[in-house]
Amino acid sequence: MNWQTINDELQVEEIKQKSFEHPVLVFKHSTTCSISAASLSRIERAWDTDKAKNIEPFYLDLLRYRSISNKLAKDFDIEHQSPQVLLIQNGECTYDASHFDIRFDEIVSQLA
Repeated sequence: MNWQTINDELQVEEIKQKSFEHPVLVFKHSTTCSISAASLSRIERAWDTDKAKNIEPFYLDLLRYRSISNKLAKDFDIEHQSPQVLLIQNGECTYDASHFDIRFDEIVSQLA
């Protein structure tokens, strides 16, 4: 996997715009949480480029950039969770999951 790091609130709009071209996945990671570390590891181990097609993955350090997490929650009308994945397609969050519900096969099944 080739995570792109989110470190600026302006990237939220960029993610939204990119999602009209291809699906975008955002992984919101709490760097001090063992559940978050396990969820991140599971998704990375399961990642299959062929199945993922053209999903562009983004990574957000929640503890360092909580304001960006809040902006994602507001802009995509989702409840904040940690850890959490968001699948953004056509400018909207079409799927989100948290904790051990974060599964690569489930994400892929939600592709439009």
